[in-house]
Amino acid sequence: MKKLLAFSLVVCSFLGAQAQPPEGKATPGKVYGDKATTTQNAVDIATLPGLLKEVPKEESIKTKVTATVLDVCPKKGCWVKLKVDDGTEAFVKMKGYAFFVPLDMIGKTVVIDGEATVLETSVAELKHYAEDAKKSKEEIEAIKEPKKEIRLTATGIVVVK
Repeated sequence: MKKLLAFSLVVCSFLGAQAQPPEGKATPGKVYGDKATTTQNAVDIATLPGLLKEVPKEESIKTKVTATVLDVCPKKGCWVKLKVDDGTEAFVKMKGYAFFVPLDMIGKTVVIDGEATVLETSVAELKHYAEDAKKSKEEIEAIKEPKKEIRLTATGIVVVK
């Protein structure tokens, strides 16, 4: 019984350590995921809504965008929100959960290599992300409608500034 309890504590502490964003600073030149090149062939993310209007519904385009990070998942660093323009955000997930980013990335300018599409995010998924972001119970319960949003699946992210 003692061995089982000790083993359970070790497993729980290991899982707790795994459910954290990576430590460290998101300094210029730092790469997360596949090797992403900096601004070479990157477009400003503000052009993405126009590019996606030309894409058939729920299809994606390969892209490389430059953007400012608004938020990072505080639970694991497994998603990022980007500023598209004054009123629009894009949501980024890491392809295959292959890498995570530190909270220090908030406010930084990054270049993201990946695929972009416009998707409708379900209420359940929006609530899940709100929980990850440690929103209040009231904010989570206020989510009643699905949200159409720009979604990127990142293969690599490099910090520019």
